[in-house]
Amino acid sequence: MMRITSSCCSSSTRGNSVLLPTTTVVVFISNYMSRTSRAFHSQPSDPARSRETHRGNLVPRVRDLQHALNVFDEMLQRRPMPSIFRFIQILGQLVKMKHYSAVIAMNKQMVQCGIRPDQYTLSIIMNCFCHSTQMGFSLSVLGHFFKLGLQPSVITYTTLINGFVLKNRIQEAAGIFSKMLQGGHCVPDVVTFSTIINGLCRRGDNNAAIQLLRKMDERGQFEEATKLLYEMASRNIYPNVVTYSVLVDGLCKEGKVVEAKSVVEIMIRKDVEPNAITYNSLMDGYCLRGDMGEARKVFDLMLSKGGMVNVVSCNILINGYSKHKKIDQANEVFQEMFRLEILPKIITYNTLIDGFCKAGRMQEAEKLFSRMLSCGQLPNVQTYAILLDGLCSSQQLSRAMELLREMEDNKMELDIVIYNIIIKGMCKAGRLKSATDFFSSLSSKGVVPDVRTYTVMINGLCNGGLLVEAEKLLREMEAKGCSPDGCTYNIIIRGFINNNEISRAVQHIEEMKEMGFSADASTMELVIDLLSKDKVDPVLLSFLKLRS
Repeated sequence: MMRITSSCCSSSTRGNSVLLPTTTVVVFISNYMSRTSRAFHSQPSDPARSRETHRGNLVPRVRDLQHALNVFDEMLQRRPMPSIFRFIQILGQLVKMKHYSAVIAMNKQMVQCGIRPDQYTLSIIMNCFCHSTQMGFSLSVLGHFFKLGLQPSVITYTTLINGFVLKNRIQEAAGIFSKMLQGGHCVPDVVTFSTIINGLCRRGDNNAAIQLLRKMDERGQFEEATKLLYEMASRNIYPNVVTYSVLVDGLCKEGKVVEAKSVVEIMIRKDVEPNAITYNSLMDGYCLRGDMGEARKVFDLMLSKGGMVNVVSCNILINGYSKHKKIDQANEVFQEMFRLEILPKIITYNTLIDGFCKAGRMQEAEKLFSRMLSCGQLPNVQTYAILLDGLCSSQQLSRAMELLREMEDNKMELDIVIYNIIIKGMCKAGRLKSATDFFSSLSSKGVVPDVRTYTVMINGLCNGGLLVEAEKLLREMEAKGCSPDGCTYNIIIRGFINNNEISRAVQHIEEMKEMGFSADASTMELVIDLLSKDKVDPVLLSFLKLRS
């Protein structure tokens, strides 16, 4: 008998799930096992036979994948072979452990041994294919339902829809949803609606949600969101707080905060109490549009409800104040967290430190960094990157270099982003020799320059009038397999124009266009200035004539 080895059965964890299809399918399996178990135990039998049945048929709780494989192999060798229900117990436990590839392989072996799959087995396998992003196989499983004369359940369809949503294949998800509506055999439930709405809103495509539901005409986002709610209600499917919260979040991300607030009001009228997620989304929407007064009102409302404000709420408000240069208000919220006994996370510290740095208040930024350490919150690479950038921007390059050495001495894993900040700081300070030497030392540090590194260096060289060196570096990056991007080309073109080397600038414009990039606003402004002069460079005129 062919064994399934654990080495080929590991599964990658997805961090951006729309819903929790694994949980849904596990509940589905649990209901089935509960019903089957009751039927099994209700049959009369003598005590001795009952004990034997118990020992021979009930599947133990598996500890890990290898244990499950051992139990599975032993079950396949029994005569008579256990019922499919026992195999479902094993598969269900492995689904909970997210060993999707193993479940798929085990099902194949079951079929080879003559075990005919039922609707529960097929639903499990479909779920595994969805999590393994093998949507073609998921569809073939749906075909097996009909081939075997089985009727897919709402969980089956919802699992399949969620799989397509996870892959951002919304059109296929919408197609399956439409077939559910048209067929009438399997009516979508609130989980189905929430799944598709969640995927569409995360993609920022609320119009597609309306196309999905009766292909309504576009009449403004609020009308669409409201009609979506009424469509669900007309089918006796009443949205829950998750569905409403998804709509609020989607509307806020599109800048439709007034409409989002109206949805919250609908929730309250329908006796669906908004939760922290709902209010956090609304508060974030106000922050995104810079309406910090309204954002604070939402925060205060959450405070008045008691126990609703969490670290995410505080992070949103701190980020909003910081982004709109209201750093003192951001700091007040930070201090308020301690009064509320809410421990700041690393993202909280990073956001506030970044706010102080961008406001040029480096002393307070470093003081907060020290407080972070004293509170036992270990900074990450992003924390150091924020501080380094702030120090370089405020002309404190020596302090930035001290901090970098401290990071290197502590054996931190530094990426190219950190070194790009230092190189940019050196170039900005006019220390091109130091920047060049530092750039040359990257290979000894085991770090490979990226397009940003080369672009920063080229910009520094151009600003220093070292155009030959800048062009040499451009060719070097190409030779090393690091292709210049539009930003790189625009910078070197502006460097040549600013140094009145128009013919070389034109050559690079031509090269940039061949590479599929175009001039940005700053470059176009320089070109227009050249054309506005009394005497236009003949090379530029010739180039423009060829292009016209």
